[in-house]
Amino acid sequence: MGLAAGKKGLILGVANEFSIAWAIAKKLHDEGAELGFTHLPGDKMERRVRKIAEPLGAKLITPCDVQSEDDVARVFAAAGATFGSLDFVVHSIAFGPREDIQKPFVESSREGFKTAMDVSVYSLALVSRHAAAYMPAGGSIVTLTYFGGERVVPGYNLMGVCKAALDAAVKYLAYDLGPRKIRVNAVSAGPVKTLAASAVGDFDKLAGLYEMSAPMDRNIEREEVGTAGLFLLTELSSGITGEILHVDCGYNVMGSPGRAIEKVKALFLAKARALDPGLADKLRDDDEIKRL
Repeated sequence: MGLAAGKKGLILGVANEFSIAWAIAKKLHDEGAELGFTHLPGDKMERRVRKIAEPLGAKLITPCDVQSEDDVARVFAAAGATFGSLDFVVHSIAFGPREDIQKPFVESSREGFKTAMDVSVYSLALVSRHAAAYMPAGGSIVTLTYFGGERVVPGYNLMGVCKAALDAAVKYLAYDLGPRKIRVNAVSAGPVKTLAASAVGDFDKLAGLYEMSAPMDRNIEREEVGTAGLFLLTELSSGITGEILHVDCGYNVMGSPGRAIEKVKALFLAKARALDPGLADKLRDDDEIKRL
C-alpha cells in the first residue's frame, strides 16, 4: 500500500504541469491518494487543469475564487459531497498585480498591497477554516512559501512581504487548529520555473546563484518539492506543525556566498584565458583581480 492510500484531499492552485502543487499532487497520486483540484475561474484555466488532472482520476475539478467567501464555501461543500471528509489540503495560491510586484516594495500601491495580501495570505486562513470543517478526524494543510519572506531577495519585492506574512500565518493557524488534530506547515522551495515565477525579475540569475552558493552545489528538482509535500501531508510527519520546511539544497543556511566566490573567479580566469593566455596568468594574483 502507498503512503497516502485511502487519503482524500484537495489541491488548490495548480496552473499547469510545471506548478509545484502539481509535483505534490503527482506524488500523492502515486502513493494512492484520491484528489480534487481547483483552478482559477475561466474556461482557459479549466482546460489546462482538466488536461492534467483527469488522467489522475480526479474526483473533483472546480473553479475557485479565493477573494469570494461564498465561492470558497461552495468549493468545500462540493469537496464534502464528493469525498465525505478530507485528510489534506494543498494551498498553492499567490498573486499580486504585476505593476506592483515588479517595482521596489517602497513604490507598491495601497491597492496592490491589499490585493496581494488578500490572495496570498488571507486565503490560507479562509481555506483552513473551511477545510477544518471537513476534517473531523484531523488532517494536514500545506502551503508554499519562499525564502524571500525571511531575507531580502532583490526582485521579489511585494511578494517577499506577503511570504513573511504567510509564514506567520502558518504558525498561528498551527496553534489555532492544533487541538483539532489539524497540522499546518509550509514548504519553502528554491527557485523553480513556474507560471508564478515568470512574474519575478531575474529568475535565471536567482537560480544560478543557488547553484553556485548552496551547500549541495546545485539547485533543486521540482520532484524534490513534491516529495517534501508528500511527507508533510502524511503520517510520516505526524508530530510536525507550524514549520517552514526548506527544500533548497541548503541555500537558506548560508551566511556568505560560500564557494560561489571561487567559482566566479574560476569562470573569470577561464574567459580571460580564452581571450589572452598571458592576461590570465597575470590575473591569478587576487589583488590584480580586485583592481579590475
